[in-house]
Amino acid sequence: MRRIGVLAGLGSTMLIAGLVACSPKSPPPPSTPTTHLAGSIVVFAAASLKPAFTQISSRFKSDNPGDGVEFDFAGSSELATQLTQGATADVFASADTAQMDTVVKAGLVAGSPTNFASNTLVIVTAPGNPKKVGSFADLAKPGISVVICQQPVPCGAATQRVETSTGVRLNPVSEELSVTDALNKVITGQADAALVYVTDARNAGSKVATVNFAESAGATNVYPIGVLKKAPLPAEAQKFVTLVNSDAGQQILAQSGFAKP
Repeated sequence: MRRIGVLAGLGSTMLIAGLVACSPKSPPPPSTPTTHLAGSIVVFAAASLKPAFTQISSRFKSDNPGDGVEFDFAGSSELATQLTQGATADVFASADTAQMDTVVKAGLVAGSPTNFASNTLVIVTAPGNPKKVGSFADLAKPGISVVICQQPVPCGAATQRVETSTGVRLNPVSEELSVTDALNKVITGQADAALVYVTDARNAGSKVATVNFAESAGATNVYPIGVLKKAPLPAEAQKFVTLVNSDAGQQILAQSGFAKP
């Protein structure tokens, strides 16, 4: 009897399966398109460019009614990796030439990138500089928790150049994926000091104290920008790049603390 029950159960299961197989299939759910917003270019830009590029985008929209800008701000190495792995964007602006070279060598840039700005490292601490950090070498002293950027993130690469030139080896409590992440560790009290750009320190205002150090002059990063070959909106992308390099764009960058390339 037990065997008959099993066979009967199998028969019922096969019948149900047959009915399901013969029934009309439900249509698959619609896929979510990965397209631009109508009339908007996508700009992959180094995290340190956020304040300046946000202002430049306002000027861009004013000059080009109907056009818009979407930003993806992150560490330049992360953005370069996304592009070489197939991400779609119209413009790439890197915080150093090394990451732009990666994208150029992958055959992803239309024409030649242009250098539009430069940036230099500074030390930021909590307001009032309670640990009395006065030099790059002070960051290696016991009792001072310091945060830097990962390599090959441009601010991390610049930090390594300073370490090499000074012979000072840091022992960071954290290595971050972008310069803004490093800055936030100090702002939120998770670290005593961080190495960030002049522009990030300026943007943070009274939330941090800034300590300049002479050795940073030998680790200046130059910022290149270029239109990508597979840009869905190449004409609009070129307009944005032209604006960045224009007098108006350069003025906004200078006000944010960037130097000439």
